[in-house]
Amino acid sequence: MAQVLEFRLPDLGEGLTEAEIVRWLVEVGDVVAVDQPVVEVETAKAMVEVPCPYGGVVTARFGAEGAELPVGAPLLTVAVGEPAAPPAPSAPPAAGGTGGSGGTDGPGGTGGSDGPGGTGGSDGPGGTGGAGGGSGNVLVGYGTAKAPARRRRVRAVPGATATAAAAGSAGVPAPSPDARGASRAASASVSASASGAGTAGRPADGPVPVISPLVRRLAREHGLDLRTLPGSGPDGLILRADVEGALRSGGTAQDRATAAAGALPSEPGASAPASVRGPATGARVPLKGVRGAVAEKLSRSRREIPDATCWVDADATELLRARAAMNAAGGPKISLLALLARICTAALARHPELNSTVDTQAREIVRLDHVHLGFAAQTGRGLVVPVVRDAHARDAEALTAEFARLTEAARAGTLTPAELTGGTFTLNNYGVFGVDGSTPIINHPEAAMLGVGRIVPKPWVHEGELAVRQVVQLSLTFDHRVCDGGTAGGFLRYVADCVEQPAVLLRTL
Repeated sequence: MAQVLEFRLPDLGEGLTEAEIVRWLVEVGDVVAVDQPVVEVETAKAMVEVPCPYGGVVTARFGAEGAELPVGAPLLTVAVGEPAAPPAPSAPPAAGGTGGSGGTDGPGGTGGSDGPGGTGGSDGPGGTGGAGGGSGNVLVGYGTAKAPARRRRVRAVPGATATAAAAGSAGVPAPSPDARGASRAASASVSASASGAGTAGRPADGPVPVISPLVRRLAREHGLDLRTLPGSGPDGLILRADVEGALRSGGTAQDRATAAAGALPSEPGASAPASVRGPATGARVPLKGVRGAVAEKLSRSRREIPDATCWVDADATELLRARAAMNAAGGPKISLLALLARICTAALARHPELNSTVDTQAREIVRLDHVHLGFAAQTGRGLVVPVVRDAHARDAEALTAEFARLTEAARAGTLTPAELTGGTFTLNNYGVFGVDGSTPIINHPEAAMLGVGRIVPKPWVHEGELAVRQVVQLSLTFDHRVCDGGTAGGFLRYVADCVEQPAVLLRTL
């Protein structure tokens, strides 16, 4: 008989807690195979096609395109196996018995996804994953074989137990997930109205379910009591959108108190509270996806890293001539970025302090053995930093090929999370934007970043005479915890020497 299995948004790795639905690849009623991609989502790292571990007929989808779901939220349900026969109304399930065979959440049912003793549910401790089982393949951040046994704590909802018992005794199937969600929302609303506190049935003490610490901090900074805020996520989970919506409608706690008391500014020149003035006008751009991830990482870098910047102008004329000679010799073309990367890896071999990270808990500097070189790439989805693995072991030709591959994948939005993480040093060529200099923000948790400005003809003293040379400005932003200015200056000076006289690199080849 058919079993309806619930497929939830999996953990996509690298600490990601949510994803945005970009495009559904299946419709309700479609037949899907095991491991067939069913939805395309965008995380803070990359675009990912999520495969379904079950084969069968899609019976429901959760979330419209553009919706943001937390990890663990239902994505879709799939009917696996033969269609189930309708249950006999005269045979109510016994308490703690086997329950319905096709239900998704029946208490103790064999087909329930969350039942404490079910054998066919996706989350039941004794479940086998349904008749269709799983593919057994390890996908992105999760497996499709039988999940290990686990317990789940379910918060009691007023009236929910009685409703479930009444439905079971009448032979009526348990409410669907949508119906249960609506019932929970209605119960929370009634409870809030009855109490007058707007707590949505939450206890006076104990934790409040919030999707991430960032959302909790946002509420704390604006004086918003999360216990008064109903959550729109699964099981009342409070999302960022809930907090932002409450702040737009009510302002801070002080503003809401002032508005409730009907207070007005006491002085003619005093500005009205935010709740009186109304929300700020203008376009609003959500900080989510890649943009949100960049904002959080750069903010964290500024908070945690005591950075400093030094810079120098260098004559790049000889480097450009060396590149032209390489390309004229035949074979694959060598990019200027690849030559700069080769110079960086040689400089890091001389100054390994800058290829490190700081373990704040252990109060230790960890010097890394391998150079995984990140490079900043501007795309239609925002700034991303692909990583070239083991850059220190690649020559200029191999670096050129890898830069080209990762750049094309970045523009197409097909970079994997593994290709966007794990960097140990970043090379930022902002000269492509037509600017000479910059003070880069370190890509946390790295210790340094080299910035390269545009190469332009400038007057320069060369061999004792004034001449027009191709000049570039190089800037190094470094974590002052891992080294002092002498080390940073030595690194940057070596890079500039290699730019001015590429033959210096022959020492390290």
